[in-house]
Amino acid sequence: MDAAERFEALLAAGKDNALLRFSLGMHYLKAGDAPRAVSHLREAVRQDPKYSAAWKILGKALCRDRRGRGSARRLWERHRGGGGARRQAGGARDDGGSCGAWTEDLAAP
Repeated sequence: MDAAERFEALLAAGKDNALLRFSLGMHYLKAGDAPRAVSHLREAVRQDPKYSAAWKILGKALCRDRRGRGSARRLWERHRGGGGARRQAGGARDDGGSCGAWTEDLAAP
């Protein structure tokens, strides 16, 4: 049983939480399944709006999922314009540079 199968088994057993969703999102993103990663990461930030790492990886996943590029751009604009989605929610302080790595992908065609 690989990591995804173990995580999915926990989810099926009702152990749903932001950390589990984040872990699933990370796994699927690394495996190249951006749409599936986006789904789990969206649920992670829904469950815990202050989860700054989940917001950051959600942005990366949206950039890798061509269908989510508009969402990634809106997330970045909200981050820049409003002091960061995470800070708006009272979450972790961000210096404004943490999203730079994935936002470079927004310029790609």
